[in-house]
Amino acid sequence: MASGKAIGEFSFKAITATHSPGPAGSVLNQVNWEGTATGFGAVFSTVTYVGGPKNGTFSECGTAYLDNGDGLNGIGQGTYESIGKHGWRTQSYMQLSDGRRIRGEGEMNLASRSWKGTLFEMS
Repeated sequence: MASGKAIGEFSFKAITATHSPGPAGSVLNQVNWEGTATGFGAVFSTVTYVGGPKNGTFSECGTAYLDNGDGLNGIGQGTYESIGKHGWRTQSYMQLSDGRRIRGEGEMNLASRSWKGTLFEMS
């Protein structure tokens, strides 16, 4: 399903998780992630998931601290779907504070508390 040129990879680790009541009896799972992304340096992001254990949607808000000392913010959204025992495939879109838009395709793994994938440019 990849479209657009691949611009790099991301690799995040879950740091904390908070659960709270959501709309219509749902549970909001809020996870703080940290790691690195090609061309973005150190990345810190808070992602809020809503839905069930098999699939749902999420919103993301984060900051990248670039190697040159600059910072870059991003706000996005995406979907997740189960790919087996405690694993999920994700697809997301993010609007960056420098005007660019990027797309991500990844996989989350509960056992390793990891979220890894590929970033793509969007026109």
